[in-house]
Amino acid sequence: MPSVFIKTYGCQMNERDSEAVAAQLVAKGYAIAKSEANADVVLLNTCSVRDLAEQKAINKMRNLIGTARKDKPGQIVGFMGCMAQSRGQELIDKLPDVDLVLGTQKFHRAAEYIDELLAGTRKQIVDVAAEAKSEATIREHLLNGSAKTSVSAFVSIMQGCNQYCTFCIVPYTRGEERSRTIEDIVAECRELVGRGVREITLLGQIVTSYGKKEKRDAWQAALGAENSPLITHHSSLVSPFVQLLDAVHAIDGLERIRFTSPHPKGYGDDLVEAYARLPKLCESAHIPLQSGSDRLLKLMHRGYTREKFLGIVKKLRAAKPGIGITTDIIVGFPGETEEDFEQTLSLCREVQFDNAYIFKYSPRRDTPAAEMPDQVPQEIREERNHRLLDLVNEIAARKYDTFIGQQVQILVEGPSKKNAARYTGRTRCNRIVLFDGSARHQGQLMDVKIERTGSFTLYGDPAVVNL
Repeated sequence: MPSVFIKTYGCQMNERDSEAVAAQLVAKGYAIAKSEANADVVLLNTCSVRDLAEQKAINKMRNLIGTARKDKPGQIVGFMGCMAQSRGQELIDKLPDVDLVLGTQKFHRAAEYIDELLAGTRKQIVDVAAEAKSEATIREHLLNGSAKTSVSAFVSIMQGCNQYCTFCIVPYTRGEERSRTIEDIVAECRELVGRGVREITLLGQIVTSYGKKEKRDAWQAALGAENSPLITHHSSLVSPFVQLLDAVHAIDGLERIRFTSPHPKGYGDDLVEAYARLPKLCESAHIPLQSGSDRLLKLMHRGYTREKFLGIVKKLRAAKPGIGITTDIIVGFPGETEEDFEQTLSLCREVQFDNAYIFKYSPRRDTPAAEMPDQVPQEIREERNHRLLDLVNEIAARKYDTFIGQQVQILVEGPSKKNAARYTGRTRCNRIVLFDGSARHQGQLMDVKIERTGSFTLYGDPAVVNL
């Protein structure tokens, strides 16, 4: 029985894709190896958002090839995902010992291609072509892959991105937006709940754009149709994404719903209202800001202003007090001045984010920003990164301290990776909680009293409230 090891770089979408590929392979009789050293096949699922992620994957592959030549001749090695899509044949030209390069619309072909490579019927395979309906081909889950995934699961609802932010390579690696049907997604979610999943996270490159292309296509098809409700009433329809939330919310046995990553433009009043209306929708929102400067937001092609972003946060906190709000921010975007950066700092002080993921701008080839004038020197990017990180950490530490003495509900995911005697769960507002527990707690919704805090971690005592 051949074995496979998959190493994943990048976002939650990549994690989901890796899990789905692993599940396909298991269904065909493959074993999942615990390490690359013991595997017959090693796949690197790659990210292209930043140059560092690409270089890590390329260097890792060089190491794999060197080790395989010495210790495991015949081991199959391959790239999957965004870098594979972006670079294609170039990766094999650069690393001739690579056996497989699999693009983002071809994950469902992984088992078929690996079978051929192991059988020797094909020597090398590069497949990065677009494939219609590929957004609906990945449904498999490995729920026993870890304690966490047996309780919670990612469900991909769409692929691709039509936003074309000037710094981002994703529209070129993932293609245009393609959404699955609500019926298909709900069927997958029901199946997961039937297998013990209690929390589902809906995934998309811009998850709040779900169904918009299909909705526009339907309107266009209906043009000229007499008395078409799509024409006469479409302005009052709830967005397709909120319709999907309603449908998933109706699944019996499901306890919690999350989603990522949205776009600020997707936070219409219907979505804000959904937080107040749907009890299963967790009071947690990750809303990528990228910059607090209107000038830079325009250069980035983000489609909103500082004032619009602040308005969204205000509405969310009014609809759901205590909501956890996190964000993404880029420092050192081309042309960013000290004044632009100060506007980002001031917005962070005003919003008081629960956490922020800060990225130093990384030029990506074939993106407009890579050719913009006034590229910010690396040392300035580094300095601004540290300054913003210090501010975010200071704000987050104060917010975490407010939980001391509070009783919170968590969904217990399983044992802590660092200490098996401790169990871990998340609050509805997406804070990690550690407590002394046992296997009987796994999968439970339970109350804990927070006794102390760590670095982006809460420590609780369930005995105090669960006597």
